[in-house]
Amino acid sequence: MKPALFLDRDGVINVDHGYVHRVEQFDFMDGIFELCRLARARGYSLFVVTNQAGIGRGYYTEEAFHALTRWMLAEFERHGAPITQVYFCPDHPTHGVGPYRRHSPMRKPGPGMVLKAAQDHGLDLARSVLLGDNLTDIQAGEAAGVGACVRFEPGHVFSPEEHMIGHLSELAHWLPAVPGAPAVPVAA
Repeated sequence: MKPALFLDRDGVINVDHGYVHRVEQFDFMDGIFELCRLARARGYSLFVVTNQAGIGRGYYTEEAFHALTRWMLAEFERHGAPITQVYFCPDHPTHGVGPYRRHSPMRKPGPGMVLKAAQDHGLDLARSVLLGDNLTDIQAGEAAGVGACVRFEPGHVFSPEEHMIGHLSELAHWLPAVPGAPAVPVAA
């Protein structure tokens, strides 16, 4: 069983401009490709787990989300940091429209997306790391049994005690090399 690095999308992979659904709105966070290359070099599989309530609210379609996701995945591939799979939840319990107005265990803070990834890919959640920018991300990881759940707040002072980072490079402290993976030094 292999560990994973679970990444929220908006606010971790890209700047959260609010309901991002087009390429021209998508600005990658500084350091995301370097972090993902490091994680892969250390033996982690990469997964995106993202609430996409903009679909449920009717702001954009699942097709628009998938088109943007294909582009994003190609960018990660191009930067030498391929993502294994993207899991998303379009539902919202109060603001969803039509079939999207429902409670779903997949929607964070529920652990559904993380547990589905673990089931689909045989992941070792206890040795995995989740990185999110909201409390709901952390709650989802903790509920799923992820070993380290780290909150990213740009500009925050690095705090290992609080599991908080202010720059993506600081996550290296929670990514020990997996046995059998090549040795990669920890970034300061």
